[in-house]
Amino acid sequence: MGITESIVEFAVNFVGSAGYLGLAVLMVMESTFMPIPSEAVMPPAGFLIEEGKFSFPAVIFFSTLGSIVGSLISYYIGAWGGKPFIDKFGKYLLLDRHHLTITEHYFNRWGNITILVGRFIPVVRHLISLPAGIGKMNLFKFILYTVIGAGIWNSLLACAGYILKSNWTEITKYSHIADIIVLTLMAAVVLYYGYRIYNYWHSRNKG
Repeated sequence: MGITESIVEFAVNFVGSAGYLGLAVLMVMESTFMPIPSEAVMPPAGFLIEEGKFSFPAVIFFSTLGSIVGSLISYYIGAWGGKPFIDKFGKYLLLDRHHLTITEHYFNRWGNITILVGRFIPVVRHLISLPAGIGKMNLFKFILYTVIGAGIWNSLLACAGYILKSNWTEITKYSHIADIIVLTLMAAVVLYYGYRIYNYWHSRNKG
């Protein structure tokens, strides 16, 4: 079994063991600023839909419920803590004021609709609820846009997983190519976080 197949099998088994409640919890974490990408959660759920172990409506309901809860947590952190929270605790999550500034730029430029479209933008997806909370965005609109954006995004990823599983026999024929891509991406992620950690400790020691 290649690297790609092993990773996919692990992800599917993890999500399958966690069940719908576990799926919701993972999406709560994904919708805050924890480094858990929805791209690693929802496609395995799609695999399980294709296998008949999960149902599509339940996957979308529980994943979107998790997205709402996680987004509300971030919203209230923004409303009550805001930038000082990121300054104090962001370093433990490899986040800083720069990430928040980028997200605020999107929010200030595009307004409330950013809560919807931000679901499709990396980094912004994890942080967009913070400036919404800081700006005291109308809570009803915030929840509405979150439900629509998260529902669409989660559905797309679940469908992608379903389609991949349906064509898995053909895909595995090219798994050696996927292994190279995965190894490259993993190396890039390790280097990125290593660089971030080095910069953090270097700046701390300088200070």
